[in-house]
Amino acid sequence: MTHVRIWKFRPPPGRERDFALAYGADGVWAALFAKARGYLGTSLHRPDQPGGWWLTIDRWSSAGDFEAFSQAHDEAYRTLDQELEGLSGKEEFVGAFEEAD
Repeated sequence: MTHVRIWKFRPPPGRERDFALAYGADGVWAALFAKARGYLGTSLHRPDQPGGWWLTIDRWSSAGDFEAFSQAHDEAYRTLDQELEGLSGKEEFVGAFEEAD
């Protein structure tokens, strides 16, 4: 069963393009996640209305694979999060889910 982790973001006005480059399927977050076993990819969804929330959906083979990534790459995760401070604007973890069959 596939494990997904969903975040929502509201990047600062005028920074949407930079945000999309960093947080999209080929961005720096995806590159970090790709170092781990079980990472299946990231999709980025832009709002249909100006000023709305953007969503990222990170897909993993299992919750265990995500937890192993978190333990092995905690320092790199925190460093990248600090480097991108301000680019994500408002952010909120929506939750972790298992895909239903």
